[in-house]
Amino acid sequence: MVKIRLARIGSKKRPFYKIVIADSRCPRNGKFIEKIGFFDSIASKKNKNINLNFERLQYWLQNGALMSNKVKYLVKTFSKKQNT
Repeated sequence: MVKIRLARIGSKKRPFYKIVIADSRCPRNGKFIEKIGFFDSIASKKNKNINLNFERLQYWLQNGALMSNKVKYLVKTFSKKQNT
């Protein structure tokens, strides 16, 4: 099964995440199919730094990929921010 999830990069106590398309059997930071964005969780509370390629996200969702709970939340938040 293909999942859209976060892969942690960055250093100790300074997490930074890639939003990736990966096989659910692969480890969190392991092999992935495609990188579609990033998320900086340490950025200021008002300006969480997120970048996401919505075209590729829609493509993978139409092909049966499932989003993790955190990615669903980030997509929802990011789309609200884009509309305002």
